[in-house]
Amino acid sequence: MDRKTILKILHARININGHIIGAAIGSGMAAKYAALGGADLLLALSAGKYRTMGRSSMATFFCYDNNNESVMEMGKRELLPIIKDTPILFGLLASDPFIHLYDYLKEIREAGFSGIVNYPTLAMIDGQFREGLEEEGNTYEQEVEAIKLAHYMDLFTVAFVTNSEEARWMMEAGADVLCVHLGLTKGGYLGAKKYISIDEARRLSDHIFKICDEIRPDVIKMIYAGPANTPIDMQYFYQTTRCQGYIGGSTFDRIPTERAILNTTKAFKSYGNFDRDDPMTKILHGDWKPGDYVNFTCKYIEEHYMENIQLSDIAIVAHVSPSYLSTRFKKETGMNFTEYLVRFRINKAEELLKESNLRCREIAEKVGYFDYAHFSKIFKKYNGMSPRQYQEKCRNAKIGRQTL
Repeated sequence: MDRKTILKILHARININGHIIGAAIGSGMAAKYAALGGADLLLALSAGKYRTMGRSSMATFFCYDNNNESVMEMGKRELLPIIKDTPILFGLLASDPFIHLYDYLKEIREAGFSGIVNYPTLAMIDGQFREGLEEEGNTYEQEVEAIKLAHYMDLFTVAFVTNSEEARWMMEAGADVLCVHLGLTKGGYLGAKKYISIDEARRLSDHIFKICDEIRPDVIKMIYAGPANTPIDMQYFYQTTRCQGYIGGSTFDRIPTERAILNTTKAFKSYGNFDRDDPMTKILHGDWKPGDYVNFTCKYIEEHYMENIQLSDIAIVAHVSPSYLSTRFKKETGMNFTEYLVRFRINKAEELLKESNLRCREIAEKVGYFDYAHFSKIFKKYNGMSPRQYQEKCRNAKIGRQTL
């Protein structure tokens, strides 16, 4: 799809729908369903590929792989063969020392990509590391030059910026879309733990968008994720800024995938009885507090006292060490794990001896003791009499009440 056609379609959709959507993806499956869901642009980024590998988007800034080769392979193998009607943009590392920029942009176009986006971007890096990169000749200006050259070659371009100066450079370079990158997406298990507030993001975006309207009113103004990861967040942006669209990465692939796989697995694990307040659910979900370890252990004993129970096995499921669980358990219950389990089993045995007509040996097995002699010894320790004597006592007491 050529640049003029893309622009015509995007502006039409903004006029009709009020905004457009871009999805930064890393797999054919994410691309296919984002396009079916109505994404107007697809951004092929190495960050997306790392997310499908269970890593944070931040992995794209490390030398785990050659960014441009990875994106090119992903595009040719997974994206371009199945996506026909949605523009796919190449996430270009402009400072790659092994490419000749003009020749590589030609290769990108010949492969079937509709344009480029400057990602990974140096705009996301600061401090001494940024200074060191720039000393080696890796600069944001190289990304500006890539956008400028791509525009000259009539490729569609999306420019990530983080401040007004970068925005001015990219508009002068001819970027078709100016996207204020608000940081890695919050939310989910791999999401950013530190991020700016929605209001701070709004102020930054609005400031940059006002400059856009002064210099180039025709440029399409979008934001990228950060603290905005729900439709309600974006409704706020659309109402309070000049924002015309949203580009999401984790929002459209990692977070939905995390939830779907996690919840489906938990549903099967809990036999369809999915209760968010249940200790087992909390353990599986990963949102427990220290006290929940003990609640989980007690509930497990309640449900499995008739089986062979090992503290070490429960600790593995709870993702803590046996020593830690043992210490927490004694602190919360006032007794160690073994004593609690024995008391629970003996209490259950007392109930059965009182209420059932089962033989003592059968009752022992029902409460987890398959060595009757051992059961009898433990029972006598807690009750001062053997299980048989206790059962006879309960029967005699019951007959006495009936006689009266």
